Amino acid sequence: MSIAKVLTIAGSDSGGGAGIQADIKTITALGGFGMSVITALTAQNTLGVHGIHKVPTDFIEKQFDAVATDIGIDAAKTGMLSSSEIMTTVEAKVEQYGIEKLVVDPVMVAKGGAMLIRQGAKQTLIDRLLPLAFVITPNIPEAEELTGTQIATVADMREAAAAIHRMGAKNVFLKGGHMSGDALDVFYDGTDFHQFVSERIDTKNTHGTGCTTSAAIATGLAQGMSVYEAVSRAKEYITEAIRSSFSIGGGHGPTNHMAGNFRESERYRCIMDLKAAVELLKSERCGNIIPEIQSNLAYALPYACGVNDVAAIPGRIIRVGENAETLHDPEFAASSHVAGIVLTVMRYDNDFRSAMDIRFSEDIVRICGELGYDVDCFSRSDEPEDIKEKEGSSLEWGTNSVLSRRNTIPDAIFDRGDVGKEPVVRILGQNPAQVAEKVLSISRRLRRSL
Repeated sequence: MSIAKVLTIAGSDSGGGAGIQADIKTITALGGFGMSVITALTAQNTLGVHGIHKVPTDFIEKQFDAVATDIGIDAAKTGMLSSSEIMTTVEAKVEQYGIEKLVVDPVMVAKGGAMLIRQGAKQTLIDRLLPLAFVITPNIPEAEELTGTQIATVADMREAAAAIHRMGAKNVFLKGGHMSGDALDVFYDGTDFHQFVSERIDTKNTHGTGCTTSAAIATGLAQGMSVYEAVSRAKEYITEAIRSSFSIGGGHGPTNHMAGNFRESERYRCIMDLKAAVELLKSERCGNIIPEIQSNLAYALPYACGVNDVAAIPGRIIRVGENAETLHDPEFAASSHVAGIVLTVMRYDNDFRSAMDIRFSEDIVRICGELGYDVDCFSRSDEPEDIKEKEGSSLEWGTNSVLSRRNTIPDAIFDRGDVGKEPVVRILGQNPAQVAEKVLSISRRLRRSL
């Protein structure tokens, strides 16, 4: 079996979130084989860098030779190169082994503010390594250091990318994470500019994002992707890693390098958990809680960001006599309405990933209270006209209007309907089994009360 071999030439992060550790995780997650040349050891955690121990250049050479002469290198990336001496050593080895697909991450300052490059080394980086870069991946502060200009706008980013290209780098990927608004990056290949835009994720857990992005690009290049394809995948990968980041330690936590892999494995588990909950509903006579518009039970992947990440029942859950029945097994993207409710709830608490809509009646609302459920409601009469006119927006608006004034997620949210709008109760929970148990408890109590 052939596998892309990717070398990372960087410092070690004892905290595991950046440097060699982040690079190896990234390369592995994206299907490559990671190898390392360690240039420095850092005593580091989420709060900052507490010490740096430089690796002697002769040992850097030994690491490089050991990997290159036996395993081979399809692509490489550089990270923390703290001195001119180390940079010159790396330059010589890159040229000796003819590494053309070199990604240079011009690491200068740690997330906590510590300088990771010695005075005078910046010019060596510009003179010796930058011309070898097949891709260079500066963030805005690094691009400002390299060009001696201030970057405040997208136009400034484009000008800086062009300036860095003129310095010798063949392709420039300038990351705009330090700007406000959407996370916008500029890619320049010497001919055309491309912009990559993603949502800005509100988190402080961004330790190692630069290392991760450059390692992802290097892996794509090693796998035979074009530069544009490698950069595009790296952008998607780092966005997902940040979205699923870990709140570890007291400072800037790390990204989740395995988020995409875990996400795919979660799809099967999500479907199976949802299927089990539906079978539980079908095992009892709970047709008494199915509304005229029928019901659906939805379950989202962790950190879901769209309807395609939410599984539900095609054709909905229907009432057949006193029973609840389904015509199809659960699928992803099978419901936009209940999925919209789940996605709205997850914006407030990612742990609440499941919901089901059931019939409204004053008796059902009363029963929810008797069962000790936390119940809230909204009025469709308060709904803005532009929301009413947009298909599927009402449920999200109503859910948001309730959650925006609360600190916790309720067990149920109901409304009493409006002209042409059937009143509905939405049962919320962390998973479909939890939701199904709540629904069945309501159904049993309702049967006994009649």
